[in-house]
Amino acid sequence: MGSARVCALILAAGPLLAQHEFTKTDADIGARLYIANCIYCHGPDGDQVPGVDLGHGKFKRATSNEDLVKIIRTGIPGTGMPAQTNMPEPQARTIVAYLRSLATLPSSDLPAGGDAGRGKAILEGKGGCLNCHRVHDAGSRLGPDLSDIGALRRVAELEKSLLDPDASILPQHRFFRVVTRDGSTYTGRILNQDTFTLQIIDADQKLRSFLKADLREFTPLPKSPMPSYKSRLSSQELADLISYLVSLKGV
Repeated sequence: MGSARVCALILAAGPLLAQHEFTKTDADIGARLYIANCIYCHGPDGDQVPGVDLGHGKFKRATSNEDLVKIIRTGIPGTGMPAQTNMPEPQARTIVAYLRSLATLPSSDLPAGGDAGRGKAILEGKGGCLNCHRVHDAGSRLGPDLSDIGALRRVAELEKSLLDPDASILPQHRFFRVVTRDGSTYTGRILNQDTFTLQIIDADQKLRSFLKADLREFTPLPKSPMPSYKSRLSSQELADLISYLVSLKGV
């Protein structure tokens, strides 16, 4: 994971028996840590490194969950897997919980008959996605940048986000309502915050900076501003759009 990433995690071979000692909450937290730290090398399905298939529980240097935690925290000398000595052991355990859960998640195969070219046209046209999102040098900065979304999210996760965007909102994508002491109200996505300050990008794509001491309210919105495409797109259009999103791997 380096300062940010798990690279070349646990080179593959024999299957490792799943050990059911984790909760769904553990796996959910681990999924966020995996996205933040591991996904750039291992991919959303854990199979991006040649010979590695984290999603099917095949490991070469581990025979237990304890072994996996140790590898995450101490790395593998002579490989691309660095030590994560600054990662607390409980966090490493949640990543292991997520790896264990991958095999139970829905298939990440591309939808049958999906066409990325048609999907690009839907994203830029009927879908209206560029009103909030950005792809490369086109679109809005209000929502998450989609330029490398295909390298970050599984097919099943992309489909779920399109059909039920409120079901799973990543913390970095959640919108907040901000009310200042004088009653001014803003809604936007957090870009940065620390102990004393907060920065959001609002609905007009303007950067707003606040001192937390000057705020009367700072509340996460319970729902995503993104609409559901369940009734907006046909099954074929949805397959096309997902195929295009998966093709977006960044530079």
